[in-house]
Amino acid sequence: ENVKVYKSKFSNLYYGPWKVDPSEKPKTAMKLVCAGTNEQVVGLHVIGMGADEMLQGFGIAMKMGATKADFDSCVAIHPTAAEEFVTMFPWGLGSQESGAKVSPLNGAASPEPGLKK
Repeated sequence: ENVKVYKSKFSNLYYGPWKVDPSEKPKTAMKLVCAGTNEQVVGLHVIGMGADEMLQGFGIAMKMGATKADFDSCVAIHPTAAEEFVTMFPWGLGSQESGAKVSPLNGAASPEPGLKK
């Protein structure tokens, strides 16, 4: 009951110009697994072109305690398959809790790097 799974399946934009029936184009499937009332991301699954590169980057966010709200607040890089993870439906409707130590949500200032004195 405290686990939510967001799913998406689509034809990667890479295959857009191919002269192939849409039903024949290779698909990409994604799943975002969230737990708790703050919807912390605890699982990330992807099958399709570029899966290895996407998992490497999003793995860092997971280790840092990212929530669905953190993913929703990211700017999607278009056209990429990875943008699907940060626009997963329903977008922006969940708990607006960040897993970050200093939350960038709701207009908070971004943390500044520490400098030697």
